[in-house]
Amino acid sequence: MSGVSDGLPFPRRGWAIVALALGLAMAVLTGTLANLALPTISREFQVSAAEAIWVSNAYQLSVTMTLLPFASLGERFGYRRVYLWGLVLFTVASGACALAQTMPQLVGARVLQGVGAAGVMSVNTALIRFIYPSAQLGRGVGYNAMIGGTCSAMGPTIASVILAVADWHMLFVLNLPLGVLALAIGWKALPETPLGGQKFDPASAVLNAAFFGLLILGIDGLGHGQAPFAVGLELVGAVLVGVALVWRQLPQSKPLLPVDLLMRPMFALSIAASVCSFAAQSMAFTSLPFLLMHEMGKSQTETGILMTPWSAAMALTALFAGGLSDRFSPALMGGLGQAGLCLGLVLLAVVGMQAGAPEWVFFVVPMVVCGVGFGLFNSPNNRTIMTAAPRSRSGGASGMQATSRLLGQTIGTALVAMLFNLFPAGGSSLVLMVAAGFSVGAAVLSLFRPRGGG
Repeated sequence: MSGVSDGLPFPRRGWAIVALALGLAMAVLTGTLANLALPTISREFQVSAAEAIWVSNAYQLSVTMTLLPFASLGERFGYRRVYLWGLVLFTVASGACALAQTMPQLVGARVLQGVGAAGVMSVNTALIRFIYPSAQLGRGVGYNAMIGGTCSAMGPTIASVILAVADWHMLFVLNLPLGVLALAIGWKALPETPLGGQKFDPASAVLNAAFFGLLILGIDGLGHGQAPFAVGLELVGAVLVGVALVWRQLPQSKPLLPVDLLMRPMFALSIAASVCSFAAQSMAFTSLPFLLMHEMGKSQTETGILMTPWSAAMALTALFAGGLSDRFSPALMGGLGQAGLCLGLVLLAVVGMQAGAPEWVFFVVPMVVCGVGFGLFNSPNNRTIMTAAPRSRSGGASGMQATSRLLGQTIGTALVAMLFNLFPAGGSSLVLMVAAGFSVGAAVLSLFRPRGGG
C-alpha cells in the first residue's frame, strides 16, 4: 500500500484515474442513454409508453436505493473491492440488457445494472481521496466532476449518434469492452484502503432502500399525475420509514445513513446545495429540448449542437475549478458559480431566441454562462463534501455526494413534468425561472458555509 497514505505515485496514479473515469462515465451515461430509445423499445416489445418508462425508472431506483449500503460496505471491506465488484456486475448486466428478449427481462437486467452502477458511484469519490495527495484533492475531485457532469449533459447527444447508426442494443453492448478494460486497469492500479471494523447492518440497508424507493416514487408520482392518494401513501411511507432509519442510525458510530456527517453544518449545507444545484441543472436539460424544438422550430441535430456549449463550458470550468478550490474559498467559488448559473437561466427564460437575432448572442452565450457557473460550483462543492468528513468516513461522504446528485435530478425532472402539465403554453420559460430559483438557493447555502472550512 505504498503511497496510499498521501496519494499514489506516478504512473500508477494516472492509471487509477483512468479506471475511475471509465467506470463513472459508463454508470452516468447508462442512466441517460436508454431514454432516447424508449419509443423504439416500446414498439419492439409491444408495450405502452408508461411500461417502457420502467427501463429508465428501474435503473434510477436501484442506483439510489443501494448507493449508501455500498458506501457502507466500502468502509467495511475496502473501496477498491466494492468498486471492482460493482464493475463486474454492471458489465455482466449490460450484456443481459443487450440480450433481453422481453420487457421483464430488460427491466430485470436494468435493476442489476443499477445495483452494479451504485457499487461504482458510491465509492468513486472516496477512492480519489486515496489516489491524490491531500494538497491536490480539489484537482482530483475536479476531474471527477468534469467526467460525471459532462457525461450527464452529453448523454442524449451521444445516444442520438449511436442510434443513428445502430439499434438500441448497441447502447448496452458498448459497455462490455469498456467494462472489461476498466476492470483490467482497476485491478492493477486502484489502491487498497483501510478496512473499518464495524459490521454491515442489513436492517439499515433494507430501511434505506425502502426510504429512498418510496421517496423517489412519490416525487415522480407528483410530477406525472399519479393519483393523489397513491402519492400521499408513498410520501407518508417515506417519512415513517425515514424516521425509523434515522432512529436506528443515531447510536451507531459509523451509520449507513451518515447522520453523524449530516450533523456537521459544513457537510449538511454542501449536500443541500448539491441537491438544489442538480435540480436546477436537471430542470434546464429536460426543458431546453422542448424550448428549442417545439417553440423555436429547431431540429434534433440543431438542438444537440445548441446545447453543447453548456456541456463544454462546464467540463472546462470543472477541470480548473477543482484545482482552484485547493487555494481559494470553496464557499465563495460555489456562491459565484450559482450566481452565474442563475443569470444564465434567467437570460434563457426571458430573452430567448428573438426573430432575426444571432443565435450566439441570445442562446449560446447564456448556455456558456450556465456551464461556467455550474462547473465553478460543482468541483469545489464536492471537495468540501469530502473534506468535511473524516478520512475514515470517506465512504459515507462519497455515497451522500452521489445520492444528492440523483435526488436533485429526480426532483428536477418531476417538477418539469408537473409544470408542463399545469402550464402547457410557455412552460419551458417558467421551468427555467423555477430552476433559477433553485440555483439561488444553492448559492445561499454555499455562502452560508464558513469561508475557510473545507
